[in-house]
Amino acid sequence: MKAPSLTLGVEEEYQIIDPVSRDLVSYVTQLLAEDHRVLTQVKPELHQSIIEVGTTVCQTPAEVRKELVMLRKGVMELAARKGYRIAAAGTHPFANWQTQEITPYDHYLGTRNDMGDLAQRLLIFGTHVHIGIEDKDFLVDACNVARYFLPHILCLTSSSPFWYGRQTGLRSYRSVVFRAFPRSGVPPLLNSYYDYTSYIDTLVETGSIPGSHKIWWDIRPHGTYPTLEFRVCDVCTRVDEAVSIAAILQALIAKLYKMRRDNTTFRVYSSALIEENKWRAVRYGLGGKLIDFGKQVELPAPQLIREFLDWFLGDIVDELGTRKEVEYAYKILAEGSSADRQLATFAKTNDLKAVVDQLIIETAEGVMDVPAAEPLSAAAS
Repeated sequence: MKAPSLTLGVEEEYQIIDPVSRDLVSYVTQLLAEDHRVLTQVKPELHQSIIEVGTTVCQTPAEVRKELVMLRKGVMELAARKGYRIAAAGTHPFANWQTQEITPYDHYLGTRNDMGDLAQRLLIFGTHVHIGIEDKDFLVDACNVARYFLPHILCLTSSSPFWYGRQTGLRSYRSVVFRAFPRSGVPPLLNSYYDYTSYIDTLVETGSIPGSHKIWWDIRPHGTYPTLEFRVCDVCTRVDEAVSIAAILQALIAKLYKMRRDNTTFRVYSSALIEENKWRAVRYGLGGKLIDFGKQVELPAPQLIREFLDWFLGDIVDELGTRKEVEYAYKILAEGSSADRQLATFAKTNDLKAVVDQLIIETAEGVMDVPAAEPLSAAAS
């Protein structure tokens, strides 16, 4: 079995914000028409108010950080030319999904036609992380095992507690919106890489999908690149959060390879059980409990996440030299996820615009100084 390259690639979806109204603004096609240096790594998404960036292939989380800082800064500077701001959160606190403009490209218009209002409602923003795995058998094995940790990752990245001006009671409302799509959620157990490609071929041949890019699972073998793609995350508000999640997922795959090489493994659980934990992550995030299925007990989510980081990944992060990036997760555990921070701001201010201001500021942390709005909300000062 060939050792995985463990290369990294990260995609992020951002909100384009009018700093006066703090609402979303449909501007991505105009923004991309500008002459700018990050054009090859920036692309539109389904809605005109969403802009997506993607790093080049990186070897280390440190390289990911350099790329994301460059990309965030480039997009922020582009948006600022027209007086707009950029924010990273799984949902916008109060935008109306019904009035959003669809990006006028055939791919997105086709999605709107195929999916109806489900596509119109897909006003959500995520972080996707690719980990390079060249051996197809191990790719499938890693996918099967890594599913168990998807709820842990979602707890750390939850950033969508609001929807259409309402406090939803959830930490990741983005997950609920996306779950309405077919071929989404926690994937089934895959028996082999052939099993996966046969499934894709059947759907293509029967006219169900045009290709593997229409498989929207929370984790999937990528159809074009030799990577395992983690898609469960709400978009990470702070760049440090995105880098930490990339480092954690790289370490996870490295640990799974090491175990398989040594003829040991981690138990594979059913999708139904993992979905139970995912629901807990969606509903309560770091403030709830997850189930330790091995021990058949529920424990506070931060406790199980710490066990994951300390016990499961503790040895491998030093081999990779990524302890600093991985241990940023302890800061998230201590201070709360983006969703927790948004809820705290709203509890203080009862003002969703103040939440938007906070998101703009946190999105720019470690990237550049950017004013949130004129005047800046006192709560975000």
